[in-house]
Formats: sequence, C-alpha cells, structure tokens
Amino acid sequence: MSFFPSLPQDNDLLALWQRHNRGLEPLLAYHDAVLRGPSELSEGERELIAAHVSALNGCRFCFAAHRAHAIAWHISPEVFSETAVDPTHPSLSAKLAPVLAYVEKLTLDPHAIEAADADAVLEAGYGEAGLYDIISVTALFNFMNRMVEGSGIKEPYPGRQPSAEAKRKIRYSDHWKAVEAAGQSRPQP
Repeated sequence: MSFFPSLPQDNDLLALWQRHNRGLEPLLAYHDAVLRGPSELSEGERELIAAHVSALNGCRFCFAAHRAHAIAWHISPEVFSETAVDPTHPSLSAKLAPVLAYVEKLTLDPHAIEAADADAVLEAGYGEAGLYDIISVTALFNFMNRMVEGSGIKEPYPGRQPSAEAKRKIRYSDHWKAVEAAGQSRPQP
C-alpha cells in the first residue's frame, strides 16, 4: 500500500514515478550504467548484489524484483529463499564470498568498513574497477530500498512477470519511457 493518498493503493512503483519523477531519468540511466554496463562482475552477479542488499534491508519489493533478474541472468534459484540470499551457496563462485561479505558490512555497518575488507575483494581477483562497481551497486540499492520503503511499497508486485529472456533485454531506462508515455514526464513538485 502506498503512503501517497493520490496514488493507487497497490504496490505500483510505476504509478509513484509517474506522479513524482524529479531526477528519475538520470537515476534510471545510472541503474543501466551500474547494472548493465561493462564490469568485471556479470549482470547476474550485480543483480545478486542488488537482491542481497535489498534482503539485508528487508525491502521485499526490491528483493523479489532483483532476485528474478539475477535468476534470469543465470544465478541459480537455489541461492535464494523467499526473503534472503545464501552467500555460502555452493553454486556461487568462491570469488564472490568476500564480495558478499563486503556488501553486507557496507549495508549494515558502513562506518566499520576497513581497508582489510576491500583488500579481501581485491585479493579474490577483482580490480579497483570491480571494487568500485560493488560499492556502486550496494550504494544504489541502499538508496532505492529507502525510496521504495519510504513510499510504502512493501510487497512484490503481483503482476505477470516477463520471461527470463525478456528480463535480460530490459534496460532500467525503459521505465522512464513508460513514465513519458503516460504523459507525465515533467517533474512533479
């Protein structure tokens, strides 16, 4: 249920964005850059991070959405429960263990991040660009979880889900096109 009286009472993020979209276009372009742009991490691994951050924050809407995208990008469905990521699941590369530990610490206790945490990611074989991507996805989804939760969008969207192939073709900026198509592309106060 949305906290905005002018919006439908279902969990419709698109309705929220159609009404309140200041800064949305560059935000969605940033999603594309961070989640779909070139990276040492696969699209699936970046979606896994998004799902993990969302699970740690208890954001069920974002967790469900990004779990589905991670699975579409070939992360094993067994990695996920209904509400969490299993960072020790055997189908995950051992290289991801320090990544998911870093993500968890940065999400739950950000002031406690130390050079040793970053060193563990680098020692696992990621370069500085990979570390930056890990930080970027983590930061983005801490931000998005607060936007979604603060707006009252608590439950996963119950609508029909696109196929895995369609999910791999979706760009986050496509959501902006849907907002524009609704005729409300001007930012609302």
